[in-house]
Amino acid sequence: MNPYPPIEYASAAEIKALQEQKLTQLLIFLKENSAFYQRLFSENNIDTTSVKSLEDLAKIPVTSKTDIQQHNDDFFCVEKNQIVDYSTTSGTLGDPVTFGLSDKDLERLSYNEAISFACAGIKKGDLVQMMTTIDKRFMAGLAYFLGLRKLGAGIIRMGPGIPELQWDSILRYKPKYLITVPSFLLKMIEYAENHSIDYKNSSVFGAVCIGESLRNQDFTPSLLAKKITDKWDINLYSTYASTEMSTAFTECEFQKGGHLHPELIITEILDEDLNPVPEGESGELVITTFDVEAVPLLRFRTGDIVKAHHEPCECGRNTLRLGPVIGRKQQMIKYKGTTLYPPAFNDLLNIYPGISAYQIVIQSNDVGMDEIIVKISCEDESEKFTREVRDHFRAKLRVSPEIHIHPKEELLKEINDNRSRKPLNFIDLRDANSDGR
Repeated sequence: MNPYPPIEYASAAEIKALQEQKLTQLLIFLKENSAFYQRLFSENNIDTTSVKSLEDLAKIPVTSKTDIQQHNDDFFCVEKNQIVDYSTTSGTLGDPVTFGLSDKDLERLSYNEAISFACAGIKKGDLVQMMTTIDKRFMAGLAYFLGLRKLGAGIIRMGPGIPELQWDSILRYKPKYLITVPSFLLKMIEYAENHSIDYKNSSVFGAVCIGESLRNQDFTPSLLAKKITDKWDINLYSTYASTEMSTAFTECEFQKGGHLHPELIITEILDEDLNPVPEGESGELVITTFDVEAVPLLRFRTGDIVKAHHEPCECGRNTLRLGPVIGRKQQMIKYKGTTLYPPAFNDLLNIYPGISAYQIVIQSNDVGMDEIIVKISCEDESEKFTREVRDHFRAKLRVSPEIHIHPKEELLKEINDNRSRKPLNFIDLRDANSDGR
């Protein structure tokens, strides 16, 4: 397999031509096989043969996660006996949605991750330690395994957590790369320092990081990334994906945004009125998947607020790049006149000295305004420390949330709920259907 698809180095016109060809094929497939899209085309009097260009996509209504929740089975385009794997979304913004993958879809998923990891510099023969779950119907963990296998890399399936076991594996097998949540690297460093492990001279060259931002919008290192690399001189690569799009946007060595795989997906960045944003502006990411057999999606609203970068990358690719996710549209917080998203809180709390665990709770007050409660566990439970944390928020975000101190074990039980695949560091109580799970 060529880990560097030629289309990513092609001209913008060639990329657009390929995507329009694939769009025509997708519309034919949906019209023949998707009960949901058959109904959508019929109810909106859409002649799919008139949709020939990327610009023509605007003729088709967008699809939302609510559509999939309410009509999950109608999105399936193959018989259930052709489904070889079932995955579900994490349910961050409501009830989880079921996605089935056919054998062809698993091959596509494998290809996607292989070229994504290759983008980050992982090569055939490299040893990679997976520090993420591969069970609990979690598509990402399966995708990482399949992609690394297709690329020809060696894989150590460690799963999440337990720094002692992670270090035992690193020292025993000497992996070159890790796949992990970046804030866990701080726990790895802390454990190494407390147990006299020479982590600065370990085999680890780099880490592909998920779930938390490594970059600011101008691609300078985030506070979290800087705190990691100030201690441990390894290369950090950001990757962004979702179950719905079965496609990853991963940074290359120049770390200036996640690269689009144009043969796998169309991206649109839309404003509140679902119109394309001006170049350089942020908006909601809307995607259309190619070559997905079981549950293909057309103009699906991801809910993620991002900014696209169109200038050619130093790596030679001419593909669009996505900047760091600013936040999720439904998780936007309006607090005392300031618009905030949870990643801004994560950046501060992950690196604040003395805080060992945290959870952000958003709720509505008696007059319908957003209220922010930050639960923390810390060694110093004095009012002075609490005031310092509030002042830090005010200095960095211009707001001062309510701070509640909780015993560490009690807070960790809330964060590491067994019903969730991900740590529940953000709970939104403004909507009864959104509990962060």
